[in-house]
Amino acid sequence: MDFLGDFFLRFVVQFQSPTLGFLIGGMLVAALGSKLKIPNAIYQFIVFMLLMKIGLKGGIEIREANLAAMALPAFFSILIGVLIVRVGVTLFGMLPGINKTDGLATAGLFGAVSASTLAVAIVMLEEEAIFFEAWAPALYPFMDIPALILAIVLANIHLKKQKEGKDTKVNVWQIIKDSLRGSALSALILGLALGLLTNSGNVLESFYEPLFRGFLSILMLIMGMEAYDRIKELRSVAHWYAIYAGVAPLMHGLIAFGLGYVAHLLVGFSPGGVVILAVMASSNSDISGPPTLRAGIPSANPSAYIGASTSVGTPVSIAIGIPLFIALAQIVFGL
Repeated sequence: MDFLGDFFLRFVVQFQSPTLGFLIGGMLVAALGSKLKIPNAIYQFIVFMLLMKIGLKGGIEIREANLAAMALPAFFSILIGVLIVRVGVTLFGMLPGINKTDGLATAGLFGAVSASTLAVAIVMLEEEAIFFEAWAPALYPFMDIPALILAIVLANIHLKKQKEGKDTKVNVWQIIKDSLRGSALSALILGLALGLLTNSGNVLESFYEPLFRGFLSILMLIMGMEAYDRIKELRSVAHWYAIYAGVAPLMHGLIAFGLGYVAHLLVGFSPGGVVILAVMASSNSDISGPPTLRAGIPSANPSAYIGASTSVGTPVSIAIGIPLFIALAQIVFGL
């Protein structure tokens, strides 16, 4: 009982983060019928700024990091991305009324990583003074790209089998290139390269760091409003998507937390790094994933995979998942 009581108190404290308040505030504004609109160009600029900051800081840290210590978390990130898609495909295959390509797209989106959710986790860890390796957010593409590629490849194989009745080749390399060219991964990789190869510490500290939390609060407002608007779309498809979106983020995050704990025991992966890994696994891509899947699986219904992600998955991951994993780390690691 003492363990559960302590866990609940820690969880409630995490849930009171002001960052989450902006997400909930955006949902309330939309629910009340407000005409407030934030232009998409501003949204894209904010996302670019957040990812550049994460990439720059990660690149600077990688220069001084023990690459051997990164190897196991990077491998686990790949494994988690692939595992999430495989588990999602299996679950959707067992449910009635689910179109296979829609299920594959949904599993791919939930296997990919949300840059905004990752940014929220970074802020909350810093607020709690929980250390994490600055290169930990750079694990993002190790999980994101394999998940998207696997979902698209499986969907294309399925569709070609239906059409031609036999196995045909899928251009995997083209899918990889399209994923790497996506706006989110391009910004993150650019930031990593600049942080790794240039003396960018001053611009990080004087420009990107001071703006980070303010931009994040605006992003949370936008995501809250979009989450509420997407609920209407989700109602038009099978309710199984909403159930999956409510449960999957926490299930995925707990799997990653367990693997992160193994990395902690074997290579000293920090408690904050374990939380970062769990949050990435629990998140579902809101930037790079949707356009990649739209192009890679054009026959899939966006109301299913984007509706499930935006209206249910992302709020669950941010409002419940992040506080849960931080509180769990505080208990497990005695922080």
